[in-house]
Amino acid sequence: MIPSCQHPFFKFRYVKSTGLFFILFLGLLLTSCGKKFLFDDVRTLPSEGWQKDQKERFVFTVLDTTNTFLFYLHVRNEIDYRYSNLYVFMETQFPNGNITRDTLECILAEPSGKWTGKGYGRLKENMILLNPTIKFPVKGAYTIDIEQAMRDENLEGITNIGIRIERNPR
Repeated sequence: MIPSCQHPFFKFRYVKSTGLFFILFLGLLLTSCGKKFLFDDVRTLPSEGWQKDQKERFVFTVLDTTNTFLFYLHVRNEIDYRYSNLYVFMETQFPNGNITRDTLECILAEPSGKWTGKGYGRLKENMILLNPTIKFPVKGAYTIDIEQAMRDENLEGITNIGIRIERNPR
């Protein structure tokens, strides 16, 4: 006779293995929630568009000046965004008062028109690595302002902009 799943032995094994799976999953979840990022923030831009003079400000504190970090620009765009790239101005103010200003080009689509970002539906998400080995020279609060540098006074189709700085796993 083939045992039925209604047999108490099978019910016990099912409950026991489900409980064990849940404990393992919970343990994995808790250990993976360690602080991987020095900074990770994404801003939602107005649905009517990103105005030419609108700056998104990111402020974070650096305490580690010895290790290197991976520095990403996070861009989310709609699939009807009319360009294949995005130019932004990035102004960084260091804790000692020094300021740098960079113009960055973010490639969002291949020459064929295929979006480079991940995602399904109407949104594509790009994590653009700007610097794989950034080392912060001074401890303290850093301020980064990002503004769109396209020719449009009101840029439509970019929904989010952000910064991620994560520890370099070397």
